[in-house]
Order: sequence, then C-alpha cells, then structure tokens
Amino acid sequence: MHRFIILLIAICPLLAPAAPNVLFIAIDDMRPDLGCYGATHAKTPNIDRLAARGIVFDKAYCQQAVCSPSRTAILTGLRPDVTKVWDLNTHFRAAQPDCVTLPQYFRESGYHTVALGKLEHHGFEDGRSWSEPRWFASGQLVSVDPADWTKHTITSFDGVQSEYANPVSKTEGKKNSKGKIKTGPAYEVSPKSDDELPDGATAAEAVRRLSTLKARGEPFFLAVGFVKPHLPFVAPKKYWDMHDANAIPPPAIDHMPTGTPDFVGHTNSEVHAYLGVPAENPIPADFAKTLRHGYHACISYTDAQVGRLLDALEKEGLADNTIIILWGDHGWQLGDHGLWHKHTNFEIAARSPLLISLPGSVNAGRHCAAPVEFVDVYPTLADVCGLPIPSGLGGSSLKPYLQNPDAPMQKPAISQYPKSSKEHGGSLMGYSIRTEDWRCTFWRKRGGEDIGFIELYDEKNDPNETVNLASKPEHAELIASLKKHLPPPGSDAQPPKTAKPAHSPKKKAMSYDPNEPRDKRYDRLYPGKARLTLDEYLSGQGGDSDSAKARFTKQDKDKDGFVSREEFIGGSKK
Repeated sequence: MHRFIILLIAICPLLAPAAPNVLFIAIDDMRPDLGCYGATHAKTPNIDRLAARGIVFDKAYCQQAVCSPSRTAILTGLRPDVTKVWDLNTHFRAAQPDCVTLPQYFRESGYHTVALGKLEHHGFEDGRSWSEPRWFASGQLVSVDPADWTKHTITSFDGVQSEYANPVSKTEGKKNSKGKIKTGPAYEVSPKSDDELPDGATAAEAVRRLSTLKARGEPFFLAVGFVKPHLPFVAPKKYWDMHDANAIPPPAIDHMPTGTPDFVGHTNSEVHAYLGVPAENPIPADFAKTLRHGYHACISYTDAQVGRLLDALEKEGLADNTIIILWGDHGWQLGDHGLWHKHTNFEIAARSPLLISLPGSVNAGRHCAAPVEFVDVYPTLADVCGLPIPSGLGGSSLKPYLQNPDAPMQKPAISQYPKSSKEHGGSLMGYSIRTEDWRCTFWRKRGGEDIGFIELYDEKNDPNETVNLASKPEHAELIASLKKHLPPPGSDAQPPKTAKPAHSPKKKAMSYDPNEPRDKRYDRLYPGKARLTLDEYLSGQGGDSDSAKARFTKQDKDKDGFVSREEFIGGSKK
C-alpha cells in the first residue's frame, strides 16, 4: 500500500489536465454581418464553423466605438474612464502605469504570449504583455521597453509595403485634417493573392507560429489581429466575386432618428479622406453600394484567414485543448442613419461579434441573448482557464453564460463616446446604457452632473433606432432607473497629455537564410509571377523603399519596366 501511494503521488502531475491554450482573434471594424448572426447575404463559412463549436453572443458591446479605447478596454478589463483612453493618442499606462493586462496576466501565470498583427492601436504596443516582440505584416518587429512604454525598438524585415496594387506617391495623395496622407481609393478589387495582402501574411505567420508554439510544450496565448474589413476595402477579386452587390441590403434608416440632433453623429470624415470619394453627404447611392460590396468582400477575405487558423489548430493536434475567442473591436455604419464607419453610440456602431469556443462544450452552437460587454472578456478567459480572476476589473466572467446561454442578464452593457455641442452643454460624454430591450444614452457635461440631452430607443420594437422616445412622459420612470447605471460625475475628467512613443533607429533583420538561392527566394516572395512591376517588386522588399527602387532599376537589365524571374536571379531575359 505504501508503494502504491508513492507511485500515485509520482504520477498525479502526469494525470493533471494540461492548461488550455488560448487563440485570441481580433478583427478590425467588423460588425456582425455574419452567417452565424443571421445575415443571409454573408459569405462567412469559417467564422460560422467556429460558431458551431462555440457560443455566439448576440448582444455583445464594445466600451467605445473606436479602435484604441475599445481594444484597451478588452486588453485591460477596464473602462475608458479608468484608462483615460477615449482617443487614438493616449496609452493606458499614462493613467494606469501598474495595470496588469490580460496577456500580461497570462504571461505571469506561465503562458507564452505572442501577438501578430493589430491588437493594440498601432504605436501603443505594451512591452509587459508579450513574451516576444510584436510582429506586423508591414515588415516590423516592435520591442517595447517593459519599464517605459514610450521606448520602442523596431526591427524591419521583408513585409507587405502597400495593400494597394498601384498606390500613388505621397505628394499625389490626399491629406486628411490630421495631416495623414491616403495614397489610394476607399476600395480596390485587388489583383494580389491572399498572402500578398497584410491579413493573408498575418495568417501565414500565425500558422507557422502554431507549429512553433506546439514544439515549445508550454501553454500559449496567441493573439492574431486582422485589419479587414477596415478601410480601405481592399480584397482579392475572388472575394468580391463571392457577393452580389444587389443582394447586400441597404440601411433600414438613412437619416438621423426622429427627435435626435445631428451632434450625436458625424460628417463621415474617415471615408471622405480617401481618394475618389465624393465630397458630399449623403454618399451617392451607387458609390455607397460599391462601398458595401467592398466591405463584405473584406469580411469574406478575413473569414478565409480565420479558416486557415482553425485548420492549423486541427493539423497540429491543438484544437482539443485550445480556447478560441473571436471579436470585432466595434461595429460599423454602412450608411445607417446616414453615417459611415463607427464613432457613435448607436446600436450598429457599439454592437460587435463575440464568439467563444471551449473544447468539448455541451452548449456548442448555441446563442446567448443577454447583453455583455468587452470588459467581461478578461475575467472570462481567466475563469475558463482556471486562473483566479484579478480584483479591480470592470467586467464580470461570462462563464455562467457559457454553461447556460439562456441565463438572464447580469448587468446592462455600457458604451460611451465623447462629443461636443454648444446647444447641449459644450463638451459632453455620452454614456449609452443597453439592457435586453432598451438603449438609453445620457449626454452628460464632462466633469459634472448636468445632462445635456437624452436618447431612448426601444430595441425590441424599433431595432433600427428610428425614433427617440426620451421626451415621452410615459418613459420617465424607465429613464430614471437607467440613469442609476451612470458612472460617478467627474470620472471622465481628462488627465495631462500623454507622451508619444520614441522609436529607436531601425535595424534590418534577415527574415530569410542569407545563403538562400535567389531562385528559391524569388519563388518564395513572388509565387507564380513570371515578371514584376515596380509595385509588385516592392511588395516583397523590406527596409528603405528608395533603396528597393534602386535595386529594381539595377535588376531591370533591358529597361522595359519589369524585373523578370531570370533578371532577379542574375540572368537575362530570353
């Protein structure tokens, strides 16, 4: 008996279940126009098969419908008023220097954490969160000093230099109000292959990393960020061809709700920043139709990349011990309420896809109708991975819904957005309270208690938010009950201006074997191409673009404007 007990003690660690891996998939600007969300016009077979093995949260809401605040909330588990991130210019560590992020918590719990593509807003990466430098398809490895987030070291490699097939020069580009220059149109039917565009390159890298992570033999947290369907709507032609533009429904309402002033919207400046976009509002119908076509082509393109990740998990034998979460950072307006892109508190901007797949779940394929919010993701992943839920987070674990998708609402979801209106009090913060049946948005004067304007929408009977009911006396009691969910006055007080990242001189990394034969290198960088235009050549070159252009000119031996495969490897055209 004594020997048996000793043997049992010895083998118990071997019998303990391995800590689950996490595959964390982020998708930029994707509203829930997916088959698994009931969009019959969608072409999303891969996200739909993920939904079939997980739980679909039908009412998932971001904390603020713009990139950095939303992503900061999901990665920190804290609301924008706590991180002070309401814009694209602020790092959360300026206000919360000791915050332990979601990936940082997993890293400190024994996980190897890796991030590919867009997770944080670019330029605001976090050195404490990741076990390896941040990888970007543009050809950058970004290492951030864990003690000082403003110190970035960038190592370059051969990446995707431009998603456009024929970008114009910056002198020919279109400068927006912030000084950024767009070098192409709002959409493009791309002649490029999947992997010649950023998301395809990111998926290819993720597939490689899964193999590497498996070989490490320790639990991993792999975050993969895809940029489409963010503007510009650039996707390979085959994804455009998957969609009939006439089958994509136009918005149910193309103007502001009755009883709602214009200040809660915007002037569509993001889409107007691109070359060729008509200057007027509303966007002309034919152009708008093409934009919607391009948006859905991009969703299908990203869906295909998600499929590559799911296939790789199966191939590597990791699927049975990997928790998968897929989320879009916010919704997107496609002419809804006369608006394009995000930047509002309307349902169509605040609502986003959220899918969570647990291996072996008895509830696979079911939907949860209760409102949930992005600050719930951090405690949920800790909970389902068997880690203690850190104190001080802004959300709650969704594990009860994963166990019973029909469970009632735990709490309302709260989104917010800053706006300004002289008529309604000047600088305002709009807090939008979403229950199972109602959305009520309180536009409160920043730093104070005064409410400048209220919106109330009946989401059960008016899901397209066509009429603001806040002025109806019969809803006064409801509004008063929802007002109790507002954060304390002054929580939106602005901190001192944050510092900007300081980039160290770039280094050139060899992303290939320096002894690799040039014929093999050509075939790796430019598969299936007999000759290259300048833009095609540059798409496979890293480092300084002027140097790459000089190499192109030198290799174009017969000066016909192309570099052939033979010229690239050192021969001449036949």
